[in-house]
Amino acid sequence: MRRLAICLILAEGALLPQAVPQAVAQAVPQAVAQAPKAELLWPKGAPGALGTAPEDQPSLAPFVLAKGSGAGTAVIVCPGGGYQHLSMDKEGYQVAQWLNSIGVSAFVLQYRLGPRYHHPSELQDAQRAIRLVRSRAAQYGFQPDRIGIMGFSAGGHLASTAGTHFDAGNARAADPIDRAGSRPDFLVLCYPVISFTSYVHRGSVTFLLGENPDPKLVENLSNELQVTAQTPPAFLFHTDADKTVPVENSVLFYLAMRKAGVPAELHIYEHGNHGVGLAQNDPALSSWPGRLADWLRGRGLLTARH
Repeated sequence: MRRLAICLILAEGALLPQAVPQAVAQAVPQAVAQAPKAELLWPKGAPGALGTAPEDQPSLAPFVLAKGSGAGTAVIVCPGGGYQHLSMDKEGYQVAQWLNSIGVSAFVLQYRLGPRYHHPSELQDAQRAIRLVRSRAAQYGFQPDRIGIMGFSAGGHLASTAGTHFDAGNARAADPIDRAGSRPDFLVLCYPVISFTSYVHRGSVTFLLGENPDPKLVENLSNELQVTAQTPPAFLFHTDADKTVPVENSVLFYLAMRKAGVPAELHIYEHGNHGVGLAQNDPALSSWPGRLADWLRGRGLLTARH
């Protein structure tokens, strides 16, 4: 049985799977008027915090389904923005509502940004989010081994970093959240920044690492070089026409997953700009959430476990 698949969609209408069902598309508004109240990842202050302003306090906005009503799966969503701002609506709240519409709970991550913060602050925020959600799985009603992380653009780099840099938690930690592992169970990477050494999105490198970063750190955060057999399965989506983050970023990660023997699925569309989000107004690109739903369903993540 093949464990890896790649789907190249090179023409609108040709070889194109069925689009997102209308009911699902209608479930996601073009703009979200109000998001749920966010919870601070560290109520007493994040490690290395430079102040107490909102940008110093990473948080999670919970879009949690009623206990027992969903599939028992949760996704942490990392909006993009080049590590200098966050597209919280289009690549955060709207995506969380779509995930809710297919029975998946979601948490939108507001992580710290450059130039005020550099690595490892952003990764600390993502890892803390995974630990927090996992530590509360029973409370929220989903499974602790069905927690994924999803990212767009630079948020995709953060998600892929979390998927290649993780630990099992500290069983002796005083904080029960720190006892939970930080490995996500699956990755969803949407037009992601992946490599800091090839086909580079220079702005993401600079805002995450600063000017003239250590070459060893640059290599360590080129996530196509960090894939191992322990990397979680991944779904990737990109467009060939992306002029901001070259599609080779997704291709390199897919090939690394294939080499490591880790399940992965890559969808490349011919047309479409960078930063499309759910692409609701594009008849071709709007099919990608449906393909993600198919992938989640195929992995048993949309079926409740009793």
